Amino acid sequence: MSFDEVGEFYAQRGIGATGGVGTRPAVLVVDVSRAFTSSAYGVGADDVPAVPHIAGLLGHARDAGLPVVFTTIAYAPGEDGASFAAKVPALRELRTDDPAAVEIHPELARRPDELVLVKKFPSAFFGTHLTSYLVQRGVDTVVVTGCSTSGCIRASVIDAVSYGFRVVVPEECVFDRAEEPHRANLFDIGSKYADVVPQDEVEKYLASNADGGR
Repeated sequence: MSFDEVGEFYAQRGIGATGGVGTRPAVLVVDVSRAFTSSAYGVGADDVPAVPHIAGLLGHARDAGLPVVFTTIAYAPGEDGASFAAKVPALRELRTDDPAAVEIHPELARRPDELVLVKKFPSAFFGTHLTSYLVQRGVDTVVVTGCSTSGCIRASVIDAVSYGFRVVVPEECVFDRAEEPHRANLFDIGSKYADVVPQDEVEKYLASNADGGR
């Protein structure tokens, strides 16, 4: 079946309703490091059109005074990434002493007061203090951007909804290394876990909740 046909089938079964949003959003940028945006690394890809879209969205979030959180993934000497890196050996290239692995893509212009979490596994929530950081700021909605749609985006979205947050994914602001898994996972995320909507709708939502997350 096509995605449209599956969508109709899901709707008949009560799957894929709109989850809605709250009034205290934050923006999460998953793994948009220099390494993940360079084909010099096994996990990376060149020519990532989502990056300027994320930068544009961040401009609206910052203008509204909303929390912005970045993640990256890297391993210190002696760490091997356990079962995750065993399945994806390319991750072992990402070392904490390599600036490309830990620094956020310069086009996103990360500010000094914006948190960066260095994670070890797919979800931005697993093994980090992201949940407490958001709860302390009264956040009820997480806008998830970054990469990869089929991996760390999906894992982060599922954990976010599992912790009780509303979740929104601006469709122009997530990316993967290949189009097929990107589209399939974006469809599945939108059917089960988050509202997948155009970027301009999310930007209007962020502007309407200025300072809501502080």
